[in-house]
Amino acid sequence: MTQDILSDRDLNVIFREARSFKSWQDQPVSEITIRAMYDLLRWGPTSFNCSPARFTIVQSAEAKKKLADCAVDGNKAKILSAPFTVIVASDEKFYDLLPELFTAYPAAKDFFTGDADLARETAFRNSSLQGGYMIIAARSLGLDCSPMSGFNPAAVNDAFFKDGNYSVNFICSMGYGDGESLPDRDRRLSFDEACEIL
Repeated sequence: MTQDILSDRDLNVIFREARSFKSWQDQPVSEITIRAMYDLLRWGPTSFNCSPARFTIVQSAEAKKKLADCAVDGNKAKILSAPFTVIVASDEKFYDLLPELFTAYPAAKDFFTGDADLARETAFRNSSLQGGYMIIAARSLGLDCSPMSGFNPAAVNDAFFKDGNYSVNFICSMGYGDGESLPDRDRRLSFDEACEIL
């Protein structure tokens, strides 16, 4: 089957020219765009189609402050000034939905119900994948992103996921970035530095 290939312009938007922003334009993001982002990212592959990521859209001033209070000092302003920040979390009981999501093998749920470590590892790995799909989806819709790991996970979980079923993976502020605030871009590893063909 012949696959369509994205244009160079598309690849520039998603990868080559995309940056991580710290400052944002004073421009709101519509709920339609946020929903469209999820509607794209949900099609990315996960093992057993397990789809363990849960996305909390932190948009109100009160919710932003609550999240910023969990972040390191260097990330607080990024959260407070962004139109919204997404908490990408893992649902460690994702397997409850497997009979609906992976109908080819309904018994897949049994792999995880008796093995908490496997469930936790699977949830974290696949929610990480889904978080990456989220960034690609957001960029493809014209949004800029600032993924972050500088926060206190226990504080985020306590503030947003008190029932204990979800666990934060990472957070990502989004909006329309202020290009004038960007420093020069640092290099990336070359193929020969990062890859090996065996």
